[in-house]
Amino acid sequence: MRLKPHILIPYLLALAGVFSIAWWITKDPVKDLVVSVPGMDNRGEGVAVSLDIEIGEFFERFERKGSDLTGTWPRFRGEHFDNISRSEVALIDAFPETGPEIMWEVDLGEGHGGAAIYEGKVYVLDYDEELRADMLRCFDLVEGTELWRRWYKIPIKRNHGMSRTVPAVTEDYIVTIGPRGHVMCVDREDGDFRWGLNVEQDYETEVPFWYTGQCPLVDNDLAIIATGGKNLFVAVDCKTGEFAWQTPNEHQWGMSHSSIMPYELDGVKMYVYSAIGGACGIAAEGRDAGKILWTAPDWKHNVVAPSPVCLPDGTVFLTAGYGAGSMVLQLSRSGDGFAAEVIREYSPKEGLASEQQTPVVFQGHLLGILPKDAGPLRNELVCVHPDDFTEIVWESGQTVRFGLGPYMIADEKLFILDDDGTLVIARPSVNRYIELDRYRVIEDGADAWAPIAVADGYMVLRDSETMICMDMAASRNR
Repeated sequence: MRLKPHILIPYLLALAGVFSIAWWITKDPVKDLVVSVPGMDNRGEGVAVSLDIEIGEFFERFERKGSDLTGTWPRFRGEHFDNISRSEVALIDAFPETGPEIMWEVDLGEGHGGAAIYEGKVYVLDYDEELRADMLRCFDLVEGTELWRRWYKIPIKRNHGMSRTVPAVTEDYIVTIGPRGHVMCVDREDGDFRWGLNVEQDYETEVPFWYTGQCPLVDNDLAIIATGGKNLFVAVDCKTGEFAWQTPNEHQWGMSHSSIMPYELDGVKMYVYSAIGGACGIAAEGRDAGKILWTAPDWKHNVVAPSPVCLPDGTVFLTAGYGAGSMVLQLSRSGDGFAAEVIREYSPKEGLASEQQTPVVFQGHLLGILPKDAGPLRNELVCVHPDDFTEIVWESGQTVRFGLGPYMIADEKLFILDDDGTLVIARPSVNRYIELDRYRVIEDGADAWAPIAVADGYMVLRDSETMICMDMAASRNR
């Protein structure tokens, strides 16, 4: 029997409907999807916080004696936290025709963790991809010989680099913070393990987007860590590992990439921190140690890398990247604490802002490299007026732009490291940009973002995979 068209079409439609319902019931619509595990997007959330990490578990010694020198660059931004070296060793103001003398170079795991220098030894927190371990390595400053290393295994993925922090070094101790927030304290001379703190696990801390960027602070033999999570701050005795005090996290602020800056105002010593959620000042000593002295909850940005710049008159300059711009606070005494008044908040196109590095103060003026979203002046080095950070005194010019690399002042010279490993020597000025010389010191350099360290005329810097030491002393380069 042959069905007529007006009967056949409804019949076929009904049959198709039956098959569709059957397919819908039996088909697993998610079988080809991959579960979205935190961290698989390379943001650094792929390791469960319950991992049993034995911090400081392994140690290896290679040599016992290093160079007999006395200079130091003991932590992030140097001895005085201002990125200015006060060493009396004169440095070159122009490179030899063949470039500076490279004393040594060493391959590192991909990262941006800079070096600290203490009396002839270089300390760097590396990530060994083969061993999958955070590794504190100690080198001789002049020879580059590795003296010892201490490490612990922690599996992490590449995420535009792994290690990002500078060790804090004192006469007796070294404190490090690894990519996933593992704090380790060892004896400086021999690397003997003291104690460890698993911030991510113990405080239920959310690790920042690109791993931990906060460099540790050691003050009066207390390791000061902005943990986020259950507590905002903790202070740990370097000798014993015991807590001296802890600051409750009343606002549930998170750990940022920024580092804690010590500050003293009106005779009160405090720690200033730019967190995820706001900025704050924490009492640093006495019976009030650990107490919150002031907050700036208006400062809310998801990615904060530069550290606060605290000026003698109570002005605090905060800045961040990705369109955040900057905020200027004025601190003043208020009862037992301080009041933080927002003086100005502006976009990157309106004044000094920074994406990654912290501006340097020179003769009251601020020097900094503008971020890529700063309009026509993007990536230029600028100098701004002390009374108004939106008033640009001078800029380096459209043909002189820089990336995300570090800059610092030593021997009245400004050293700027560009992304590709080119080191620029300039004369710091409040009148104009004065470039003295430039040379590509890291061949095939890339992502040279780690802070610079200098001591005894030797300069240690790195790109994403190579650390070098150069002899920059004028007396040795004649």
